[in-house]
Amino acid sequence: MLLKTKEDYLEIIFHLESEGKKAATNEIATHLKISSASVSEHLRKLAKEGLIRHEPYKGIALTSKGKKIALDVVRRHRLAERFLTDKLGVKWEEAHGEAHKLEHDISKVVGDKIYKLLGEPKTCPHGNPVPGADGRIKEEPSKPLVEFEKNDRLKIVKITDEEPKLLCYLATLGLMPKTQIKVEQKAPFNGPVMVKVGSAVYALGRKIAEAIWVRKI
Repeated sequence: MLLKTKEDYLEIIFHLESEGKKAATNEIATHLKISSASVSEHLRKLAKEGLIRHEPYKGIALTSKGKKIALDVVRRHRLAERFLTDKLGVKWEEAHGEAHKLEHDISKVVGDKIYKLLGEPKTCPHGNPVPGADGRIKEEPSKPLVEFEKNDRLKIVKITDEEPKLLCYLATLGLMPKTQIKVEQKAPFNGPVMVKVGSAVYALGRKIAEAIWVRKI
């Protein structure tokens, strides 16, 4: 298996685990936009290398060896995002896709230099934490917006779905990391979540509300 392909798989599994989602074959296939059969074949290879394990009813899980590689890729990716936005002026909705093209070619030495150049950033532009060079990652406590109730006052910590169109939409609403919001209403039966940003009120679909992670203030 090509190194780039291996890193892509481990990175996706890491993200799914971080969001508390089941890293199932179909879920991974959806992210990679390839067939489930192809994903299954690659997963078998990763398992043979001791990078993942299959847990019944829980899906795919990273081993400590696999997580170490995944964290290294995530560090390179998030530093690349931060460099692109902070130093090159790339829009925050475009940084994720551009960083994905760079992450596999950034060496540890270059990654460490970028980290120092940027002033040792704690997060990427979307609020997700940058893993340390030692492989450790420090998450700021947060939960998906969809889990909060009416009148809760919150602060956005991170956006976990970095799809460009979504990020562009959130930016137009002012829903970015560090922004303070209030839950105005939460419709039943998986209806929208109404949030107040400044003096404006917006209705957010449940999928969007699941991608916005917040903490109470």
